[in-house]
Amino acid sequence: MNFYIIIPAHNEANFIGRTLESLVNQTNLPKKVIVVNDNSTDNTKSIVEKYIKNYPWISLINTTSSNKHLPGSKIINAFNKGLNTLDENYDVICKFDADLIFPSNYIEKISNHFETNTKLGMASGFCYIEKDEKWILENLTNKDHIRGALKAYRKECFKQIGKLKASMGWDTVDELLAKFHGWEILTDETLHVKHLKPTGESYNKASKHLQGEAMYKMRYGFWITLISALKLAYKKGSFRLFRNYMSGYFKAKSNASEFLVSELEGKFIRDLRWKGVFKKFF
Repeated sequence: MNFYIIIPAHNEANFIGRTLESLVNQTNLPKKVIVVNDNSTDNTKSIVEKYIKNYPWISLINTTSSNKHLPGSKIINAFNKGLNTLDENYDVICKFDADLIFPSNYIEKISNHFETNTKLGMASGFCYIEKDEKWILENLTNKDHIRGALKAYRKECFKQIGKLKASMGWDTVDELLAKFHGWEILTDETLHVKHLKPTGESYNKASKHLQGEAMYKMRYGFWITLISALKLAYKKGSFRLFRNYMSGYFKAKSNASEFLVSELEGKFIRDLRWKGVFKKFF
């Protein structure tokens, strides 16, 4: 299968070389890799250019945006700039972060999953972070959720969900919409991907409010937002985050922020979330 990979990168000089090195050593090489250098002020550009000299299927786009490291819109806007340069000759499109080290068989195994199951819309491995000189699971979400750092989409699924939303919550709403359209999601526990920079390390308070805003935009409603905010804050070990999430939700509601999904999609999402809650507790 033809894999196209887009890597948004903002000041990733400490990591991007290790990410690209892991990709050029894959047992199944990707067809194309595009690094979108988004307003970097470090050596990200020069590091990528060294790889371009040796690997013609790697390319670089330089773009300018905000210096703020906000999740959601900045990342997806950069991703879309890379996407707009690609042709249609791919089977799987990937959005990868610039601070990952992939096992050498990563693309091969993900490709096998897509080839084996024609209803598989999205697939990934798991992120691991280093702690006390050991690599442990970065346990921020349910194991059936694909982390935003390493998304892989079948082309048909990617187009059917309307591609990626330039908003906080994009990496949740994509899965929910995939399920709405009848696609399956798979996470492979045997694929351990080293995540060199823990999630949210450089997010500020304003960005944390965006999580609650995203819950509103996905039409969660108050009670599912409350449960989701409690769960996420608990996993991150901070009650302050819970307050930020709820504050973001109510702010978005008072501003009548634009939804990311239709009413019908929103009902499906709420029903799916409630099923998950009842399954876990009852």
